[in-house]
Amino acid sequence: MRERELGACGKTRPGDSGPDRHWCMCPRKAAGPARTRETGLVSLTATASLRPSVLFPPRTESPFVGSFLESRVLCGCQDSEDLSLLLLFLRRYGMFFICWNEFILQPIYNMLTGDRKERRILRYVLQHAVAGDPQSVMETIDAYCSQKEWAMNVGDKKGQIVDAVVREQQPSVLLELGAYCGYSAVRMARLLPPSARLLTIEFNPDFAAITQQMLDFAGLQDRVTVVVGASQDVIPQLKKKYDVDTLDMIFLDHWKDRYLPDTLLLEECGLLRKGTVLLADNVIFPGAPEFLAYVRGSSRFECTHFSSYLEYSQVVDGLEKAVYMGPGSPAQP
Repeated sequence: MRERELGACGKTRPGDSGPDRHWCMCPRKAAGPARTRETGLVSLTATASLRPSVLFPPRTESPFVGSFLESRVLCGCQDSEDLSLLLLFLRRYGMFFICWNEFILQPIYNMLTGDRKERRILRYVLQHAVAGDPQSVMETIDAYCSQKEWAMNVGDKKGQIVDAVVREQQPSVLLELGAYCGYSAVRMARLLPPSARLLTIEFNPDFAAITQQMLDFAGLQDRVTVVVGASQDVIPQLKKKYDVDTLDMIFLDHWKDRYLPDTLLLEECGLLRKGTVLLADNVIFPGAPEFLAYVRGSSRFECTHFSSYLEYSQVVDGLEKAVYMGPGSPAQP
């Protein structure tokens, strides 16, 4: 096989033959075994088994993009320019994926069906899921959104991370910011004990109505209160109007530019206690850089990042778990 003399990394490209060298787009050598690096934004494990298709679905992968990503993931390039370019490609692909689904496919479906996507999801659940069975409701939504129309639910991959955090924390009072169609509300509420409660705030009244119907169908209406309104308006009312002392856990999945202001507002309103867990979705894509910079740089939070993929896709994403340590917490080491 003919090689291109663009760079020699000392690692064989999977499937290639010939000398122990492969063509790549890396301008320098990278020695040593495969390794994991934490970028502060996303973890990438450089292994010979990781192919570009892990990051990009094959149907949209171009030879140039595949070569670019493979050379950097396989070769373990470390300089910040390589990483910035990689993240730029991931973000641009993610934006293409979202725009294609939201601004091309969805309007076509809306025109053909005379209805909105969220109503189609609800109708599919009512027709195919088992009433009173939250697991069936979740699986039916996942099937629809992975096979028919993409939607911005947390999805099953990241949903398993959410499940683990909820099971670990066993919250008595849980707040969700951004209900959409009720998928994550169903997912979290099914794990709560009967005495616990979930409040979910949704700005869009149509989405809030769909969420309520989804919860009713799943048999979880007694554990969840759907609140219609903007998060910045509802949060200050939680103590008096909704009888909330402090929150055990908050799931952030609404407008990404509201993550930081609402976190500050929750603290200002005295709704956080030592040990309160904030779990934020989509911190890599579409991204919440201000929120990440704040919680990771504050002595009042201890953070853990969970790398994953954007729902129903192979676009890199992740969740951030930030545990509130109290207003007077010592500086982090």
